[in-house]
Amino acid sequence: MGYINAPERTRNAFRGGEWYLTGDTARIDEDGYVWFIGRQDDVVKVSGYRVGPFEIESVLIKHPAVLESAAVAFEDPVRGGHVFKAFVVLKPGYKPSDELAKELINFVRENYSKHVHLHEVIFVDSLPKTESGKIQRYKLRQMYGK
Repeated sequence: MGYINAPERTRNAFRGGEWYLTGDTARIDEDGYVWFIGRQDDVVKVSGYRVGPFEIESVLIKHPAVLESAAVAFEDPVRGGHVFKAFVVLKPGYKPSDELAKELINFVRENYSKHVHLHEVIFVDSLPKTESGKIQRYKLRQMYGK
């Protein structure tokens, strides 16, 4: 029927009485495959490219030290635009360090893109999640909004 106590959000999400716009963004590659990018409200422009946190998280999770991660966009007060910070939970046997943070930043640069600059890696014990297990990026933005 709509969002509770949010008539404007409801109007923006429903079109023509038949279509519900989820707020997710995706792209179709040259082979016709559809790739999830992220929530529309989490996708930002970085160096002229639209980037979602899911893309960065997908790379980080491939690193042997990373158990789980969340990438969050923050405004860049120096250059304008946005930068990403990654919040990383390490696998047992790995310890947070400046060296590991630099390694993860380079890992994203080498395995995703040089234009997406991962500004900082913050090691955390756990990530805030909903009851269904979705990462609550807004809480990370509130806690680390520097």
